[in-house]
Amino acid sequence: MGWELWVTITAVVIALVALTVALVLWRRAHPRPASGAEAEAVDAEEREVGQQVAVVVNPSKEGAAQLVATVRRMCAEAALPQPLFYETTVEEPGGPQAQQAIAAGADVVVAAGGDGTVRAVASAMVGSDVPMAVLPVGTGNLLARNLDVPLASVEEAMAVVIGGRERHIDVGWARVAETDVGPDGEPRPDAATAGDTQLFLVIAGLGFDAAMVADADDDLKRRVGWVAYFLAGVRHLHGHRMRVHVSVDHGEPVAARLRSIMIGNCGRLPGGVTLLPNAVIDDGVLDLAAIDTRGGLAGWAQLLGEVVMQGAGLHNDLPGKIGRIEHARAKHTRIRVEGGEHAQVDGDPMGRVIELEAWVDPGALMVRAV
Repeated sequence: MGWELWVTITAVVIALVALTVALVLWRRAHPRPASGAEAEAVDAEEREVGQQVAVVVNPSKEGAAQLVATVRRMCAEAALPQPLFYETTVEEPGGPQAQQAIAAGADVVVAAGGDGTVRAVASAMVGSDVPMAVLPVGTGNLLARNLDVPLASVEEAMAVVIGGRERHIDVGWARVAETDVGPDGEPRPDAATAGDTQLFLVIAGLGFDAAMVADADDDLKRRVGWVAYFLAGVRHLHGHRMRVHVSVDHGEPVAARLRSIMIGNCGRLPGGVTLLPNAVIDDGVLDLAAIDTRGGLAGWAQLLGEVVMQGAGLHNDLPGKIGRIEHARAKHTRIRVEGGEHAQVDGDPMGRVIELEAWVDPGALMVRAV
């Protein structure tokens, strides 16, 4: 073989190698767009590998330092970026921190605290395309219970943060339409602020439940958890029955005598209690529970039986009950209380009100859950 042929072969090989390199570089600069299931799989993989976790943490909660360490470790084990942390304060219980996390590029914002922290973070994230997750370290942990987020282990709850599914849930809003005033026409010291509008994720209420929440001792809550609410409730068992007028979906008001009226987005409470068995967190409506008892402790005992039975799917239709719970559904409700009464949202007191307005905001919050 002559040298001219070797030169020709060598030139062809070099040209083919150069062409191959050029094609590779061009493909990298102009990647083929993925489509359909392929594109979704690529996007999901990128989100999981690179997702930025941001945690809004209440530093006053017991175990907060250990929680931070666990989050750091599990993000490292999952090959995720270093998590971002934002501590709450009394003045800023979570809303501004959540907004900072979103501005910093968080792919999921985690509320690590009690129901107050969860509400504050959720209030700032309504309508956002960034999901909220929950690490429950509070007393009631109401939203976590209703989303089936593990309550006993930060590691198990963090596994949901990293690998859970995203869904939209409803939120409720409660507005103080009229506040409670004294004989002089001035608001009472414990009155709610007129026009105050607050989000609730689980249950808002007027009457016995709100008075119990307002009276619960904070130190006792830290020591014994939700049992502190039970102990506070005992002091109000013999309280007065409210005279209320309830309007459902802008209909005519209906008068009633009640111990409490509760407006629920979902129905599971601490202690294994299901107050609103038909409430669904993403059905676009609120569930109302009108609660009344007569006859002292006997009425409360019968009411407890009613709650237990309805949680098991049973109903007691016997007449003349001295402890009863009745249900209704609504997208909007107005409740007026003669003489005023305490109101609460997800276990946080609002103060005393004369009239409370509540409505549902369907699918307004994206969460990451089981």
